[in-house]
Amino acid sequence: MFSLQSSYRKALEFAARKHSEINQKVPGTDLPYIVHVCNVAMEVLAGCMESPDFDMKYAVQVALLHDTLEDTSTTYKELESEFGVDVAEGVLALTKNVKLDPSEQMKDSLDRIRQQRHEVWVVKLADRITNLEKTPEHWDIEKRHSYHVEALVILNLLKGGNNYLESRLKQRIEGQ
Repeated sequence: MFSLQSSYRKALEFAARKHSEINQKVPGTDLPYIVHVCNVAMEVLAGCMESPDFDMKYAVQVALLHDTLEDTSTTYKELESEFGVDVAEGVLALTKNVKLDPSEQMKDSLDRIRQQRHEVWVVKLADRITNLEKTPEHWDIEKRHSYHVEALVILNLLKGGNNYLESRLKQRIEGQ
């Protein structure tokens, strides 16, 4: 059985390797993408302190791996083999289905997230909080507006997932 630290390190190293293979950067910066991944995990760790019966190890692994299926060459089978079916399913729920029309992708993902454990809900809240920290400068007004509208949808549909992160997301939405 892996300790929290061991499972964190394993997931972090896996994600760092996968995102660096494609030289992925935080949008609008020169920072390696793993900075975003670590920021999401940090939000999850902060949020877990406010949730009883929270599986921190599971949530942190899902947070660190949350974009591997969507953005890298990682396969579901690879995640399942390395981290188990629960983690693979959590990451899959957080992954947009690119076979759908872009206008349907968020709703589909949120529907799948809502069928998962609340730790997956927390990762989605943490991801949006992090993404709203500083929206890319190349986004036009319409893109920024639609991203905030999506954030409100996320906040409303994942209500009850984690009060602390819901409050943080609401502050981010109102502060933009």
